[in-house]
Amino acid sequence: MTVANRRPRLNKPPRLLLVTDDIRLPDPLAAMARLPPGAGVILRHYAGERRAGLARDVARLARRRRLVLVVAGDWRLAARLGADGLHLPEGLARHGLLAGALGWVRRRRRLLLVACHGMAALARARILDADAALLSPVFPTRSHPGAATIGPLRFGLWVRRAGLPVIALGGMSRRRLRRLPRGAAAGMAAIGSLTKS
Repeated sequence: MTVANRRPRLNKPPRLLLVTDDIRLPDPLAAMARLPPGAGVILRHYAGERRAGLARDVARLARRRRLVLVVAGDWRLAARLGADGLHLPEGLARHGLLAGALGWVRRRRRLLLVACHGMAALARARILDADAALLSPVFPTRSHPGAATIGPLRFGLWVRRAGLPVIALGGMSRRRLRRLPRGAAAGMAAIGSLTKS
């Protein structure tokens, strides 16, 4: 797909995204209540009996607080909730079993965010015509202790070659966002730094 053939960008992804997590943020509602209008929430609860009820509660609060709701990995749930977009984990984006998901995103003109951990994944996100990539881990993170990090310099280099907006994830805080090359990050996503009151 050439740049000229890409679908028009109706919405930019939010510059601030809260990522929910089964373990580190089992009940994201209090953290969501502290987000400013226009921020986003990636519903990344994959398992558990509470998922359907939690998803409805998250969607209801997102509408009330004017937050952008993005559902991870399940376009059917995203459609049922009336979500603003879909987040594809890197593994799902790599396997190409995406016809239904991409069809929903394009027909409904929803956001498409793709998780990336390297240049190959950024290239796939561009081919999928994602609205943005979430590149991680930029800094050390409690979600993946001991994992190799990208760091500010490599983040800046990869963003320049990415060909799409890139949101920083992994150990992110507002202070760490300022450590990235100026203008490199299209925004930041976090769990821990956005859950503190």
